[in-house]
Amino acid sequence: MIGYAFCGSFCTIEQSLEQLRGLVKRGYEVLPIMSDRVYETNTRFFNADELRRTVESICGRKIIHTIVDAEPLGPKTVLEALVISPCTGNTLAKLAAGITDTPVCMAAKAHLRCDRPLLIALSSNDALSANFKNIAAMLEKKSAYFVPMRQDDPEKKPHSLSAEFTMIPDALEMAIKGKQMPKLFL
Repeated sequence: MIGYAFCGSFCTIEQSLEQLRGLVKRGYEVLPIMSDRVYETNTRFFNADELRRTVESICGRKIIHTIVDAEPLGPKTVLEALVISPCTGNTLAKLAAGITDTPVCMAAKAHLRCDRPLLIALSSNDALSANFKNIAAMLEKKSAYFVPMRQDDPEKKPHSLSAEFTMIPDALEMAIKGKQMPKLFL
């Protein structure tokens, strides 16, 4: 079983959902995890209740959405890998600093302490500025990997990066083998 966590890059949730559906079709059993914001917030992109129903329907499991429920994901609930898609710059900074004040951060910490692969599909407006050091910090971690990413709008948002979500399945397979995809930036 793999974990699949959603953070609040709301405009990329639909792209992430497509990949979640694809992973389930490939035969992965998936345990869904959501940050507080994604679990509770209605946005112009989706209604929170509908999103929760959709994710639980795809995965056939209830969403982990509290720190208490996320804490056992490592020693007690063993996941082959954990995907964070999308991962915000805020969550990336917390992971790099070891902060565990959200369900997604707690799940990642609990998972990483067992040296199992964590795959990050980053979507951040400050990835090439304030968060660049956090990308580097996570690359130094033994079991952390990134989905290749690109600038989504170099002219209007020159510091922004977004994962190439369609590469999640291949990046996941490589992470499970302990390897980073060779081209980090597309």
